[in-house]
Amino acid sequence: MRRALGWYWSVARLALGGRRFLREWQAGDGREAAAARFVLAHSPRGDLDAAIAALDEFGGRRQLLVNVGDEKGAILERVVSRAAPRLALELGAYVGSSALRIARALPPGGRLVSVELVAANAEIARTIAAHAGVADRVTFVVGALGDGTTRTALRELHGLSAGAVDFVFLDHAKDQYLPDLQRILDDGWLHPGSVVLADNIRFPGAPRYRRYMAAAEGGRWRVRRHRAHAEYQSLIRDEMLESTLLAGPT
Repeated sequence: MRRALGWYWSVARLALGGRRFLREWQAGDGREAAAARFVLAHSPRGDLDAAIAALDEFGGRRQLLVNVGDEKGAILERVVSRAAPRLALELGAYVGSSALRIARALPPGGRLVSVELVAANAEIARTIAAHAGVADRVTFVVGALGDGTTRTALRELHGLSAGAVDFVFLDHAKDQYLPDLQRILDDGWLHPGSVVLADNIRFPGAPRYRRYMAAAEGGRWRVRRHRAHAEYQSLIRDEMLESTLLAGPT
């Protein structure tokens, strides 16, 4: 009972500090660092499955984490498994939950580059990924596609070249989904058949991205909707959009 009350209080604190979270991308009460300590203490080194379970235990029962969660995490893994990416790109690492799930679903030899705006989050995600034994498959890059410097680094240091990216996961600032997708398209990193999965389409919502995909469906993109719920509960509905590129630049 005490643990449940603590979880609901963590939800309230996050809601009350919503503006701060959107500015700093941390809750402000140390829960992100606490999540890393929990994973290290409650999962054996090198056990990816146990690390994912520990993160979901912490985020679902102790303090709410704004990550992909268990229900949508399963959807993410199914989509990655179908896409079988040699090179995957994630925008928005947070504490690394989705990166771990992508790593678990990658084919042999596949790798993930995860871009995270906040250096402290990237370091937490890096620590958890190393503990889980996937540091050889996952690289965390601090930055944002809109700053230019990050895209240069992705091209020159991490192999994001023309047609090289098979899968993209969008889970960062919702108003940046469409601008960043356009940057990716302009740089030519995708190819026909590349898959883009976007989280939080309904809650908190990404209306510009949703309208873009609705207009492009059946033309440039084939779109599939995955109904789900917001993280770690069953009341607030959410949706993920899985979009497969059908045609290159027009």
